[in-house]
Amino acid sequence: MIVVMKPGATQKQIDHIVELVEQLGLRSHVIVGTERTVVAALGEKRDGAKQALELGEGVEKVVPILAPYKMASTEVKKDRTVVSARKLTIGGRAVGVIAGPCSVESRSQILEIAHFVREAGASGLRGGAFKPRTSPYSFQGLKEKGLELLAEARAETGLAVVTEVMSPEQVPLVSRYADVLQVGARNMQNYPLLEAVGEAGLPVLLKRGPSATIDEFLLAAEYILKAGNTQVMLCERGIRTFEDHTRFTLPLATVPYLHAHTHLPVVVDPSHGTGKAALVSAMARAAVAAGADGLMIEVHPDPEKALSDGYQALTEPAFKELMASCRRVAAAVDRSL
Repeated sequence: MIVVMKPGATQKQIDHIVELVEQLGLRSHVIVGTERTVVAALGEKRDGAKQALELGEGVEKVVPILAPYKMASTEVKKDRTVVSARKLTIGGRAVGVIAGPCSVESRSQILEIAHFVREAGASGLRGGAFKPRTSPYSFQGLKEKGLELLAEARAETGLAVVTEVMSPEQVPLVSRYADVLQVGARNMQNYPLLEAVGEAGLPVLLKRGPSATIDEFLLAAEYILKAGNTQVMLCERGIRTFEDHTRFTLPLATVPYLHAHTHLPVVVDPSHGTGKAALVSAMARAAVAAGADGLMIEVHPDPEKALSDGYQALTEPAFKELMASCRRVAAAVDRSL
């Protein structure tokens, strides 16, 4: 349930409600809004808890949270969450763009791409140092060396580094180099990992699993929020269906649906969502039109020679054109890019 404080409630009154929530055996989470403060009381339903909280000084009302995802719900927080890392902002009026290769392959490759995508307008640099691959014989990434190269690219360009972490044990290492921790689609329901990134103190980009429902997606985000990390971005990267003309099916109705049910910002990844470079730009424009707060695009200087997912990576000229066309769409829907 949420305890809605009256406008002008004092800090002493808010602290008292927090103390009372804890005494009732519930977990408190204070959310300061533009007009009033609410205190979320999380945990198993307790007899008499609602009535006890309603008597608190400064309390306007106590409202049950109906959604299974408590902290991610708009019932708890009406204001949109804005996630920031260096110059990357996701959730504001501007559409943030994260771009780069699927995998960090070499120093020259990542530095070239980083400089190019920054000049084209991206504010985040994606690149895998640890790569979860379906085949054990595929390129698995440069690991810590890849992280060092990403950090070097950041030092030269100022781009925020967004890179995947695959296990709880990797979180401390990746956190030393990354600005945003990415939880990949395969790990969306890796609950120990979700708790670990929640405790790491860095923004998190959570990708939807290819077979996950929206409720499962939001409950995965809830693990991160519950651990104390409010800087969470949701990434729609396509789901598995019976269609075989694309790698996955990219359901862009997810974007407005999530905006109606959660305060967390929504990023769309049309590279994985289609698996075909020729379709990426059109779906990126459609994502912006649908209200996406951010885009995640794969870019490679020579996709034919890419060590992973080259068939869905854009060339540098194609990415530059994508950015130009998405700016026109963003302007049409009162956004910027």
